[in-house]
Amino acid sequence: MKEPCVYILASKKDGALYIGVTSNLIQRIWQHKNHVVSGHTEKYKTYKLVYFEQFQSMEDAILREKRMKKWNRQWKINLIEKKNINWFDLWDEINS
Repeated sequence: MKEPCVYILASKKDGALYIGVTSNLIQRIWQHKNHVVSGHTEKYKTYKLVYFEQFQSMEDAILREKRMKKWNRQWKINLIEKKNINWFDLWDEINS
């Protein structure tokens, strides 16, 4: 899956959230899950992929990421639950 994506990781349902952007979602989530990425992910244990969006260009993905990071927490939760009400880890969906 090599295309620009914005993604949200969570520690658990209603837990800590992390919003990121990448051009290779499978590789990036693998890095988070295998502790290759330090920082927020390690500190807050946000390893569960609960949301992602694909884009035509990296510029569009970066713009969306920046906007989402400014959102209040409830808007982020609403976005996740619109597509993933049970906060399932979507890793298997993208990695199959």
